[in-house]
Amino acid sequence: MLKVLKSGFYTSVQDLGRFHLRNKGVPVSGVMDELSVFKANTLLENEITDGVLEITMTGPTLLFEEETYMVMSGAEMTATLNNQPIKNYKVYQIDVGDILSYGKLEEGFRSYLAVKGGFEPKRIYDSVSFYKPISFANRLMDGDIVPFHYNKIFKPKISEIKVDSFLGETVLEVYRAPEFDMLTDSQLTVLFSKDFTVAKENNRMAYQLNEKLDSHTVSMLTSATLPGTVQLTPAGKLIILMKDGQTTGGYPRILQLSDRAISILAQKREGATISFKLL
Repeated sequence: MLKVLKSGFYTSVQDLGRFHLRNKGVPVSGVMDELSVFKANTLLENEITDGVLEITMTGPTLLFEEETYMVMSGAEMTATLNNQPIKNYKVYQIDVGDILSYGKLEEGFRSYLAVKGGFEPKRIYDSVSFYKPISFANRLMDGDIVPFHYNKIFKPKISEIKVDSFLGETVLEVYRAPEFDMLTDSQLTVLFSKDFTVAKENNRMAYQLNEKLDSHTVSMLTSATLPGTVQLTPAGKLIILMKDGQTTGGYPRILQLSDRAISILAQKREGATISFKLL
């Protein structure tokens, strides 16, 4: 068991999400930065689908009530285990009563905490991912208890890995989406030659960008969307859907982010600069 002493700004349980309910309007949800989570779960020899804590901007203070092993990944946040500094991508053995505390956010936006066996609150539609209409919670609160499964015979084969950080990357690799061909030469020039900045309207549902393309009058039927779909509003606004984004939309879908690009964008906050590169 893990007890939340202080929840931080936005801490939630996530796994890779739920994929079989999109036809009923339920978003995928799941971790925003799959690259970082994959590395953490791999170090612990977990299943890649095991649940983790996603920690946004300001970290929590956590009390371990059972033994386990843990790994942090993703954003660079100062953190201490029993007041001793610890770092990302290293396996730490945890004893009963240990306290993990997060401090200053140094680079990136979302950090992840993995434990051996994964966090396992109540599974809903085969996923532990928080999404309020399904899980009845968007985030952890002070005093919450999060269960996890620990195999006491586990001994890590690798205790630490050196990771080439992508937190500073700004280029998002994209594919053509269904309405890509509606773009004019002028719009294409701006889209692939200019930098864009993340607007204050950014969260697990979608990221908006401050800069605009030329307006348009293209109308279309509401159609399927995915995490990473880039929509273009009639006013020229770019909206990039993320893991809690809606499953359909009526704006033209002009680009689709690669999986890596979704992870890169998930680590950006307001004012960060990005650009698009067509694959």
